[in-house]
Amino acid sequence: MDFLLFSPSSDFWVDYLKGMLKPLAATAVVVLAIALSFLQRLGLEGEMAYSIARAFLQLSVIGFVLEFIFTQNHAGWIVLAYLFMVSIAGYTAGQRAKHVPRGKYIAGASILTGTAVTMFLLIVLNVFPFTPRYIIPVAGMMIGNAMTVTGVTMKRLREDLKIQKNLVETALALGATPRQATQQQVKRSLVIALSPVLDNAKTVGLITLPGAMTGLIMGGASPLEAIQLQIVVMNMLIGASTVSSIMSTYLCWPAFFTKAYQLESKVLTAE
Repeated sequence: MDFLLFSPSSDFWVDYLKGMLKPLAATAVVVLAIALSFLQRLGLEGEMAYSIARAFLQLSVIGFVLEFIFTQNHAGWIVLAYLFMVSIAGYTAGQRAKHVPRGKYIAGASILTGTAVTMFLLIVLNVFPFTPRYIIPVAGMMIGNAMTVTGVTMKRLREDLKIQKNLVETALALGATPRQATQQQVKRSLVIALSPVLDNAKTVGLITLPGAMTGLIMGGASPLEAIQLQIVVMNMLIGASTVSSIMSTYLCWPAFFTKAYQLESKVLTAE
């Protein structure tokens, strides 16, 4: 019966199709990119066409899904959408760190923890109301950033342990615990993964106008209102990304060691 609450009329479809004229016109720049790829013999023409077609389809589908969820205004749909996004993000981040055992589950749990903690604080502090129109877009931004940071953290940690294997084994031989022996590698992976997020916060407004801020301004909001939201967005992105990346190191480093607290060679040498 819930689906009957969202039954588009003929006027809806007319307006929707009219609204899609500009997105279709904007594909002209993609055609330009494809032409340049062909002229330069980059071999990316097929991938470019596939990528934009997939993006077009995915965004169209998610637009209808969100339209339905917004009409329901039910907490269950918010949680379901949130868990779906976390699942996809965990899988994607796990693919980036595919040589980390149980990487997809570790990434998913880390992203879930980081974004859930951040979202809980924002709701408790009354920064955002718990409604689909606010929570789902905000969660999407946090999950996307946490996904990137978590994937990079896990991948970088494994690479550093592989390169500095002798250093870690020496520390273990001297009596260090696995966590103590990998402290420098963990720190390095976290710094590298979080640096783009922090650099973005340092230069926001000076070099780029972020999507949330730009969307509000183009939608008619005043620049002052837009920057207020953007400040909140930058804060939550840093918070969620930091918690997620740190959580991923705690969850994945045991996979690099045997039960006898020795480095697991099979994990580090896998290609």
